[in-house]
Amino acid sequence: MELPRGMKDFEAQENSNIEHIRYHFKQLSNLYGFSFMEPSVLESLTTLETKSGPAIRDEIYFFKDKGDREVALRFDFTMGLTRYATAQKSMKLPAKISAFGGVFRYDEPQKGRYRYFHQWDIEVYGKPNLEAEAEIIELTSRLFDSLLLKNITIDINHRNLVESFINKTFDSKEPQLVADILRAVDKISKKSKDEIITEFESKGYEKSKLEKILDFSQIKGSIKEVENVFDTSQLESWDELKSLFSSLENRGVSNIRINFGIVRGLDYYSGMVFEVFDKNSKLGALAGGGRYDTLTKAFGRDDIGATGVAGGVERIILTMEEQKIIPELGQNRVAVIYVNDEMQKVAFSIASLLRLNNIPTDIDLAGRNIKKQMDAASNSRYSIIVGPNEIEEGNVVLHDMKDGKEGTISLEKLTEDPNSVLNSEKL
Repeated sequence: MELPRGMKDFEAQENSNIEHIRYHFKQLSNLYGFSFMEPSVLESLTTLETKSGPAIRDEIYFFKDKGDREVALRFDFTMGLTRYATAQKSMKLPAKISAFGGVFRYDEPQKGRYRYFHQWDIEVYGKPNLEAEAEIIELTSRLFDSLLLKNITIDINHRNLVESFINKTFDSKEPQLVADILRAVDKISKKSKDEIITEFESKGYEKSKLEKILDFSQIKGSIKEVENVFDTSQLESWDELKSLFSSLENRGVSNIRINFGIVRGLDYYSGMVFEVFDKNSKLGALAGGGRYDTLTKAFGRDDIGATGVAGGVERIILTMEEQKIIPELGQNRVAVIYVNDEMQKVAFSIASLLRLNNIPTDIDLAGRNIKKQMDAASNSRYSIIVGPNEIEEGNVVLHDMKDGKEGTISLEKLTEDPNSVLNSEKL
């Protein structure tokens, strides 16, 4: 029996890694005042087509249900959360919402991205406000800090800035032209400059103008560095981008830079955009977001705007593995092992005591010998060995599963302070 292409089972270590990121995300989500929810995994197909139209069908799972209704599996959280937020006529604004869970995309499977994968997501709905963008980016930066990831860079840009430069270069404001050239810019991190020029020349675009746009998209750095190499006075929204940069610096977010090549591929982005990278990795963007007021309007709400960000959990896990900071599966886990059948009752009593004190604890249920119990305990940080000689003296053996060192701990101390198992001094 095989799984459908692009699907996978999430085994213990990977599931533990996902929960590790979920924990840090929910902590920060609460700290910043975001209400945590999960939008429906199943949406009406028309909802997911709201902005991109029928073309989105090539990228998603959709089908007819038993009532002959066209439905689809969510491909991100933004569509569902925006559908929800725009329907809440009495919702207090600004509304800050977060979500974490699985999404489905009918993409070609790749490293760090199956057709079912996990995302974290935060959104702010309300009057367009630069500080909403700053809040979103600040929380994003703090999340990567809390996961102990290094070399993280947040590249920011503005869609209006790039679109205005495209319009001036091609002396045209035709929407299809702008959409095509934005797609060309978005491909610069995935394809060579020559490949992109060849592809878009075949669509009738002039080579010299394509080169000018692609050269422009390579400009990146601090405000000063960008202004030293380019006359920014001709760019729309440059002052807005500078204001965001200043706000982030004021909030203590220092790992940011301007990058004119960041445009985000989705059609609904309408203002500030950004992506997050490990600058020493080739995995691509770990998170991305920006302002998308056109989507709330498409859902019938001209009175509110929206900004948000989503991050790819599996790709972040791969980055953590590259940086060797993946938490061990059993780092706070204890295994209780009994030497013989007579010690089994005491061992179960100790296991229950530890569990009552929220210490993850394993114990053998099958009555296996001590060797097999020790083998099964290999994923635990410590093991407590219950033997007749030690019990007679009121003790148990505490075994470090990492280095094999052993010592004794009294049952009295264990009863009074079960956490002493995890907080004990070096054996």
